[in-house]
Amino acid sequence: MRFDEAYSGNVFICSHPSYEDSQVVLYGMPMDWTVSYRPGSRFGPARIREVSIGLEEYSPYLDRELEEVKYFDAGDIPLPFGNPQKSIELIEDYIDELLADGKVPFGMGGEHLVSWPVMKAMSKKYKDLAIIHMDAHTDLRVDYEGEPLSHSTPIRKIAEHIRPSNVYSFGIRSGMKEEFQWAKENGMHISKFEVLEPLKEILPTLEGRPVYVTIDIDVLDPAHAPGTGTVDAGGITSRELLASIHEIARSGVNVVGADLVEVAPIYDHSEQTANTASKLIREMLLGWVK
Repeated sequence: MRFDEAYSGNVFICSHPSYEDSQVVLYGMPMDWTVSYRPGSRFGPARIREVSIGLEEYSPYLDRELEEVKYFDAGDIPLPFGNPQKSIELIEDYIDELLADGKVPFGMGGEHLVSWPVMKAMSKKYKDLAIIHMDAHTDLRVDYEGEPLSHSTPIRKIAEHIRPSNVYSFGIRSGMKEEFQWAKENGMHISKFEVLEPLKEILPTLEGRPVYVTIDIDVLDPAHAPGTGTVDAGGITSRELLASIHEIARSGVNVVGADLVEVAPIYDHSEQTANTASKLIREMLLGWVK
């Protein structure tokens, strides 16, 4: 993969022109090959970039401007349409290369399965890695109708890979009974329905540890994010999600990478979801990159 040339398409606002001089690499994972309900999240990264032009560069929450963070928008990883196995192999190789270059990866999905190869690659570099997962769904299935490569499985995969006790899920309001039982029996943390208050309790226990944060946009209530593949009523507000991002920023955890997934523009007629995602990424960059 070549990073020495700027992405030729739309880039996220204030993207730094040089890969070499950047601390963070922003990239897209345009894949929705395994979704169980509505496809379209493969178009999410491109639309998030496009609407970012409407953002202010300054965050009044954090009193920082985007120009203070050197991040390079590398564009989308070219993934083979309809081939999930090859796609996740390419994603893992891509992250291996970023980490070898000392970069901090910030990804945009794409369905949630794309987070699995990223987290797997992160665990090779960071042996004490912890995962913070915000989502409407547990994503703890072994398979979906016999298929182990599914957007309903990435958290189960990483939990089994780094031990369930190193995975912390928040905002969960949907999943099979067996998934909740498996988490409880294996020492995995799940906070149902809420994010901010349980997150405040957990963050002190992760202080000093390398943490990867994966956010599924459907952790938000559909009133705040209708443009996603698997909507689920009863979610948190965009205000609470922003506050949660800022709480992580104020904590002592070391965010070594992150992603935001499952934005599906085809269902986002007012562009509300893409605009929200764009602002969330701004706050993640400004809050988590020191």
